[in-house]
Amino acid sequence: MGNAKGDFIWYELLTRDADAAQRFYGDVVGWTASDSGQPGMDYRILDAGDGLAGGMMQINEQMPGVTPVWLGYVAVPDVDAAVADWTASGGSVQMPAMEIPNVGRMAMLADPDGVPLYVMRGAVDASSTAFRVADARHVRWNEITVQDDGAARAFYQARFGWEAVGAIPMGEMGDYHLIATNGVNIGAMMRSHAGQSPCWTYYIGVEDIDVAIQKVEAGGGQVLDGPHEIPGGEFSLHARDPQGAVFGLVGPRVAKQ
Repeated sequence: MGNAKGDFIWYELLTRDADAAQRFYGDVVGWTASDSGQPGMDYRILDAGDGLAGGMMQINEQMPGVTPVWLGYVAVPDVDAAVADWTASGGSVQMPAMEIPNVGRMAMLADPDGVPLYVMRGAVDASSTAFRVADARHVRWNEITVQDDGAARAFYQARFGWEAVGAIPMGEMGDYHLIATNGVNIGAMMRSHAGQSPCWTYYIGVEDIDVAIQKVEAGGGQVLDGPHEIPGGEFSLHARDPQGAVFGLVGPRVAKQ
């Protein structure tokens, strides 16, 4: 059984130094990486040990202006129809629809705030293991900051069927809107605060948040904020890898339990 429309099915790191990034995330998260076999590019597959977690791509001369970033992929049944609907509703196309043999059809889009996201129809109907809401070494949470949370909720609900299933008050920052699709809580949406550009943050699961912090810093990365305790007793943080890509981590504080 494949993934349904609106599911996150892949995550991809664009990086300036794939070898260094492989070492960094291998140490922090526990991923191993292998060459994808795609001709003409350095694209590596990230393996969590119990399923694939995503991919890593070396930025090259054919990608002018691209900076290190994590990108997410969302399943749609028809990429071309999704692109037409997206652009008619105020979004834009960053990379036109293209077909990769044995992988699928995809396009990179940007929402009305300019936040990028891929839509994809896989070549096979196997279910993705990249997003797992409770497992270490997989992305566990997808968080987007937007300029207008009401307009953004309506936009994504119409495109992907995402539903707001609750809200956590955040004071002057507004509400933290929990989002579900196909019966699974996949993440949240909130207004961007002063000085912050709208963006996606993908939270990767770790087995011990304090050990992960030590490894981020030892590997040349930077913890930007956190760890913050979240509902359920785990902790989350924002970090930047040595190449500049921002990501999140989430997991328990094992040593202090």
